[in-house]
Amino acid sequence: MSGDGTVGKALDVLDQVASFDRPVRFTQLLENSVYPKATLYRFVQTLTSQGMLSYDAERQTYALGMRLVRLAHTAWSHSSLAPIARQHLDALSANLGETVHLAQMDASQVLYVDKRNAAQPVEMFSQAGRVGPAYCTGVGKAMMAYLSELELARAIAQQSFHRFTDTTLTTESALRAELEAIRQRGCAFDREEHEPGIICIAMPILTTSQRLLGALSVTGPTMRRTLDDLEAWAPQLQAAAKDIAREAQAWRFPETQQPMIQSGTG
Repeated sequence: MSGDGTVGKALDVLDQVASFDRPVRFTQLLENSVYPKATLYRFVQTLTSQGMLSYDAERQTYALGMRLVRLAHTAWSHSSLAPIARQHLDALSANLGETVHLAQMDASQVLYVDKRNAAQPVEMFSQAGRVGPAYCTGVGKAMMAYLSELELARAIAQQSFHRFTDTTLTTESALRAELEAIRQRGCAFDREEHEPGIICIAMPILTTSQRLLGALSVTGPTMRRTLDDLEAWAPQLQAAAKDIAREAQAWRFPETQQPMIQSGTG
């Protein structure tokens, strides 16, 4: 439950509606809500009247509203790396033929902000707009490796460390060791840590002062790719990440704060 007053509670309700991935009845919301029926109803009605939720009277269900869609689109255009990175994702996808992801951190988790499917796509968790775990994904680890110590401690505290596969890192010490290796190597790998049969190489997107903006990855299925195959693409991925960072820094993300990582660690 949010500790940020009325606004925080309203956002909790929006998150709850979104978590169903489909229109939902009020009774279903109530079954999973931390709020009393009258409080939840008041929030739902207010959000609906403000266009943040929509109500289907025939089916008696609620869904995310068009006002929220407009806000999300504006946020995507103004705050995400996606518009800047679009041409670079297109080029990587065309050249490499495998799935390309662009991600940013969202409340210590991974937000996939854009994606290009492989020439021969396979089913996988990631989709643009979806939030995933940071500790067991290539883009997540690539970004966590370049957080400040304070931000990293906060992010680690919010990881579930659920074991998805036999190779999932499930302890803070194992994750910290992996993050140090990433800083030394300059890139991250997903060794089937989130989904069986899915591997990737990921590169952080950093400004000239090592401020983290996001991460870029190339993902492939183990039935046609090995980690060595993906590692061979590191120079292309790194070049794209640098180009995105340079354009982002010049356009929307000018340097306004001190570096997050001391020079020489990545």
